[in-house]
Amino acid sequence: MPKLWNETIEAHRHAVRDAALDATAALVTEHGLLSVTMSRIAQDAGIGRATLYKYFPDVESILAAWHERQITSHLEHLTSVRDQAGAPGERLEAVLEAYALISQARHEHHGTEVAALLHQGEHVARAHQQLRALVRDLLAEGAESGSLRADVAPDELAGYCLHALGAAVALPSKAAVRRLVAVTLDGLRPSAETVEPAAADEGTANRTGRAYHPHRGHRHGGH
Repeated sequence: MPKLWNETIEAHRHAVRDAALDATAALVTEHGLLSVTMSRIAQDAGIGRATLYKYFPDVESILAAWHERQITSHLEHLTSVRDQAGAPGERLEAVLEAYALISQARHEHHGTEVAALLHQGEHVARAHQQLRALVRDLLAEGAESGSLRADVAPDELAGYCLHALGAAVALPSKAAVRRLVAVTLDGLRPSAETVEPAAADEGTANRTGRAYHPHRGHRHGGH
């Protein structure tokens, strides 16, 4: 079979699949999950029922495919945000804000009923691992540069970020989401004093019999 013909067939398959996914998502958003049928999907997508059944056995499989496509798109967007110019801390903030806004918008458009159905399956677990790795790597870069805290492992902090920003789904506005991101970022910044210098000074104080006051930056003698 000629290459051009193969490409034409493949493009047609993608077009049919995308039409079915788009129609299903629109129907669920407008009418709710229980009102959606294969017949209605085929009608709104402009394809025959027999054609639809060639690609999907039921509504749930279409929703799963749509969700996987959405997740892939979101990860691509977050990756492009990560790759923008700027310091690691700035890029991390941009990624966290983009992630939180995506979470909020997804909840607004599809609600808890669909979310409970969609957040299952291996594709969700894989996507979460990719997202966590993306955030973890930015945290590690920030720790190396000194702009983010280095006393907690980047993987642990990545979990903290994603769990904290999970609250974005219940927030009423983009402004509220940005405030949540700001609070989350506050927990990632290094403290004013690092542990190592303080520990070294305390050791010196013990040897000299003098007390160290970290806020004043000098020792007070006992005389």
